[in-house]
Amino acid sequence: MGDESDVRTGRHCVFAMHAHLVFVTKYRHGVFTDRHLSRMEEIMRAVCADFESELVEFNGEADQVHLLVDFPPKVAVSKLVNSLKGVSSRRLRQEFPELESHYWRAKRLWSGSYFAGSVGGAPISVLRAYIEDQKRPS
Repeated sequence: MGDESDVRTGRHCVFAMHAHLVFVTKYRHGVFTDRHLSRMEEIMRAVCADFESELVEFNGEADQVHLLVDFPPKVAVSKLVNSLKGVSSRRLRQEFPELESHYWRAKRLWSGSYFAGSVGGAPISVLRAYIEDQKRPS
């Protein structure tokens, strides 16, 4: 398992769940500046807090953002992603009207798809060996 500080506890569970999320802009248009990304990080950090999750790391480029999120087992990644993309799109559109010209046709900031990968913990081969080595009663 990872570092002891990564382990969190819930009422009936102990967990260390992290996801690497990647969102790309609609049509891969390069629309973000450092100012946009800084504000987006604040917005996404607040959304994560609403889900009792933590935005551990955030960075991006002109056409994509990468997030490392620590989340509890009760949170569905798809619902978290939907909220992150929806709230950030709406708030950025309100606060930066100049972004509107970049997505005039689709009326969307983000592509409909996203990448989500689980991270941390032991490699699959180590977990498989650990499970195989369990002392099964006869």
